[in-house]
Amino acid sequence: MESWKSEMPFFVIGHRNPDTDAICSAIGHAALLRLTGEPTARAARCGELTPRTAWVLEEAGVEPPELIDDVRTTAGMMCRRDVVHVAPSDTFLTAYQNMLNAGVRAVPVIDDSRHVKGILRYLDLLELLLPAETKGLAVRTVLVSLKKMADTLHATAAGAGYPEADVEENLIILVGASSEETVEKRLLQAREEGSAGRFLVICGDRPPLHRLAIDFNVRALLITGGYDIDPELKKLSAEKGICLLFAKQDTASCTTLIRCSRMVKNVLESGFVTVDSAEPVSTLKKRIAPSAQELFPVLNPVDQTLLGVISKSDMIDPPRMRLALVDHNEYAQAVKGVEEAEVVEVIDHHRLAGNLVSREPIRYLNEPVGSTSTLVARKFAHRNLLPEQGVALCLLAGIVSDTLNLTSPTTTELDRDMLAWLAMLAGVKSAEFTRKFFAIGSLLANGSVAEIVNSDRKEFTDEGRKISIAQVEELGMEALPARKEELLTYLKFLVESEKLDLICLVITDVTEHFSNILTAGDETLIQALPYQRTELATFSAPGVVSRKKQIFPAICQALRQVRI
Repeated sequence: MESWKSEMPFFVIGHRNPDTDAICSAIGHAALLRLTGEPTARAARCGELTPRTAWVLEEAGVEPPELIDDVRTTAGMMCRRDVVHVAPSDTFLTAYQNMLNAGVRAVPVIDDSRHVKGILRYLDLLELLLPAETKGLAVRTVLVSLKKMADTLHATAAGAGYPEADVEENLIILVGASSEETVEKRLLQAREEGSAGRFLVICGDRPPLHRLAIDFNVRALLITGGYDIDPELKKLSAEKGICLLFAKQDTASCTTLIRCSRMVKNVLESGFVTVDSAEPVSTLKKRIAPSAQELFPVLNPVDQTLLGVISKSDMIDPPRMRLALVDHNEYAQAVKGVEEAEVVEVIDHHRLAGNLVSREPIRYLNEPVGSTSTLVARKFAHRNLLPEQGVALCLLAGIVSDTLNLTSPTTTELDRDMLAWLAMLAGVKSAEFTRKFFAIGSLLANGSVAEIVNSDRKEFTDEGRKISIAQVEELGMEALPARKEELLTYLKFLVESEKLDLICLVITDVTEHFSNILTAGDETLIQALPYQRTELATFSAPGVVSRKKQIFPAICQALRQVRI
């Protein structure tokens, strides 16, 4: 389990539909963690980059964080890759020795292209070794390849030799331990029945029996004990197409080892269960619980080849992906599967909410500042560490974005101090950077309605009501009139599809410190909003720029008024 834990990813990740602060604080904190004892920490995101964030990363020379849409542990993450396996053409002896040496009770059977053909268990091996019936001809009949039999016995071949391919034949074993008369009588009976050509005669240094076997045109003659055969009989056997085999073991040992040369493909069943490498362990555990199968092949979803194996015991306490959450602290805004991950740290500047829980104590930093990037920057400063120039520029962008370059009502002295420090490290002037940042492509003018609404949208639950607030920051409102109706239509669609009580799209003019708010949802809630209603679903909000400190508290107050 500890080896799994060390191999599991450690992601620093912001909320869904990430804004610049969520992306940049993740980049900054991952860099800090790598400097302070977490070398595997790396930034991730659970949503697409906005054009402004993409511009920031390009300016900083920083690669976009890895896109992660689910952090549940999958079968592919925890399966054992170093797999003991056998081929369908492997013999009982080969399979048994491989399983014994590896200390396993079951192995996957795969072909040359690594496609799984079945699961082989110890119990299946017994079926190869022991006949299903214990009476009559069945006891003496064995389905075996002469080539595999020779390989298992380390036997040499003469006469007609044996087929080079692993061709299996139903051979009838006749051990030449009886008198010549008894053996001849048995072969005469076989000739009358038309089965002499299926006989495998086994004996040691008994030349008369050698002659009898060849005279009756048996399929093969196995000479045991390291003995040879008359050269004339070798020649005759070649002419008649009889396979001669010479083994050093005694007759009893050879008789046992013949069944050990049977191929495992003869006991494979088709109804075995396989696992897609992308399947979450939480759902896999439920799916395979009723199965009697011990070992489960994990397959590559692209070509269905074997990736590894997993067993039920592996899922008793499976490893979990490690996460540091930034710019949010509730599951409703977090990446999918966060409940099954191991959250080791939270850094945020929003209210405490939701159902975030942990098995053990974690590092938790939550302060009323304008930006999560501010808190990450201070962690660098407290440790006397300097972020790289690109990381410093990212953190600066996070502060500029969330505080509107220190003009938002959420701005604190710490934001101002950290912005000045980061500007020095990044070698930029914050005012000039701010102008360029907000001048990057207007979503209202160029984005689809889904991009406009979802680029920075958060969901909250308060007073039992499900609320969603999206915000778009623009340099002017010129593009709004032409897009208003389609935006309102999309908001209504989200209310119905996501069962929202209220959704607000806040379009903020960062130069005029003014917002237009488009709404959809419960009319009683909309009526309770403390803004100037300009149209049926539209409000004017002078001086309102902060979702966290101005808009969300106003909506909470409206919820309480409606409840009363």
